[in-house]
Amino acid sequence: MTPTALETAGGGLLLAATDDPLAAFGHDPWWVTLIKSVVIFVFLMVCVLMMIMADRKVMGRMQMRHGPNRFGPWGLLQSLADGVKLSLKEDIIPRGVDRTLYIAAPMISAVPAFMTFSVIPIGPEVEIFGLVTPLQLTDLPVAGLMVLAAAAMGVYGIVIGGWASRSPYALLGGLRASAQVISYEIAMAMSFVAVFMYSGTLTTSGIVEAQQPIWFALILFPSFAVYLVTMLGETNRLPFDLAEGEGELVGGFMTEYGSMKYTMFFLAEYVNMLTVGAISVTFFLGGYHAPPPITMVWEGANEGAWPVLWWLLKFMGVMFLFIWARGTVPRIRYDQLMLLGWKVLIPVQLVWITAVAVVRMLVNEGAHPAVTGAVVVGFSVVVVASIIGWNRAVRRQRAAEAAEHTEEMRRMRETAEYGGFPVPPASAPHYGSSVPAEEPRNTPPASTGKREEVTGA
Repeated sequence: MTPTALETAGGGLLLAATDDPLAAFGHDPWWVTLIKSVVIFVFLMVCVLMMIMADRKVMGRMQMRHGPNRFGPWGLLQSLADGVKLSLKEDIIPRGVDRTLYIAAPMISAVPAFMTFSVIPIGPEVEIFGLVTPLQLTDLPVAGLMVLAAAAMGVYGIVIGGWASRSPYALLGGLRASAQVISYEIAMAMSFVAVFMYSGTLTTSGIVEAQQPIWFALILFPSFAVYLVTMLGETNRLPFDLAEGEGELVGGFMTEYGSMKYTMFFLAEYVNMLTVGAISVTFFLGGYHAPPPITMVWEGANEGAWPVLWWLLKFMGVMFLFIWARGTVPRIRYDQLMLLGWKVLIPVQLVWITAVAVVRMLVNEGAHPAVTGAVVVGFSVVVVASIIGWNRAVRRQRAAEAAEHTEEMRRMRETAEYGGFPVPPASAPHYGSSVPAEEPRNTPPASTGKREEVTGA
C-alpha cells in the first residue's frame, strides 16, 4: 500500500492519513531523527535514575523504613551520587582475564537494551516545527521479531563477561544466564505469537492501533500473564536473579567487575527493565490509547498530549510491578526456575497458541458461532483436565517426599550412626595401619599422679 497523499509544504514534509502503518516512517529529516534519538537516550537515563530511587524508596516503605533520604531533597539525588561514586572508583582489571572480551562484555549487554526502545510508539503523530511526525523513532515490518532478537543479544554480554573473567563464580553466573534466557525467551516469544496472530501485523504501531476496541491483556490474558513472568526472568530480577545470586555465587557474572564496567552492567539491567515494561504497554495494554471506559465518556481522550500521559501512566504501573515483585517474592531455587520455564510456561503457551490459532481461523472463515463456542469449550475442558491431573501428580510427589522424610527421621532416631558422619566401630583396626584395635577398657586406668600431656598425635 502507498500513502494517499504526500506533499511538501513550507519546507516541511506532511503525511496524510493512510492505511499503511509504515507510511509515516522513513520521511523525517536528519535533524528530527537526531532529536528523537537524543530524547530517547535522555529519557532512558533519567528513568534509570528515577527507577533506582523508586526501587529503594518503595521497598523501604514495604519494609517499614525510609530508604535514602540524605542526599538532595527527600534523597532524590542519591542515585546520581551513586553513579558519580562508581565512575570515580579505580578501574581494576584482574590478572589473567581476556582483556578484549572483558572490556567489550558490558557494552554488548547495554547496547541492545537501548536499541529496542527505537520501535516503541509513545504517542500518535504530532507537529514539530511545521513537520508532522509520529512519536516513535522508527518502525519495521518485523519490529516484533527485532524486539526478540535484541532481547536475545543482551545475554551474550553476560555470558562473555562471565567467561572472560576466568572466575568460577562468574562462569557459573554466565552459564545460568544462558540457560535461563533460552527457557524464558521461548515462553516470551510464544506470548508474542498470539498478539501477532490477533493483530495481523508485526509492526509495533499496527499492534497499538489494533487495540483500540479492547486491550490484548484482556482478550489474550494467558499470554499477558506468561509475559509478566518471563519479563522478570528476562531481566534477571528477583525472584529470578539466579545469574547474580549473592548467596551462592558472590556476585555472579559481575564478580570481577568494578567501576564503570560494573556501572554498564547495572545500567543494562535497568534499561532492559524499562524496555520490557514499554513492550508490555505496547503489546498488551493498548499503547498510548486511553483505557476503553474513558473513551466511552470522553471523545478527546486520545487527542493532544493526552496519549503521552496515558502511556506514561501505564509504563509507571508496570515499573511498580517490578518493585513490588522484588520486595515481596523470595528468590527461588535454580531447579525451580528451570522447572517453571520448561514444564509450566512453555506447555501452557503451546496449548494457548493452538487454541487462539484455531479460533482465529474459524472466525476468519466465517464459521458458525456454535462451532467456535464448541471449540472454546473443548479447549477449556482439556485445560481443566490438565490442571486437575497436574495437581494430583504434585500431591502424589509431595506425599512421596513426606513419606521418605518420615522414614529418614525414624531411622535417625533408632540408629545413632544413620545419616551422620561415618564412625568406625571400636573393634575395627585403625585406618591405614595393620595394628589391631585396642581392647575395650571396662575400668578406667589407674592414676599415676602425673599429669598426662595431651598431644595431637
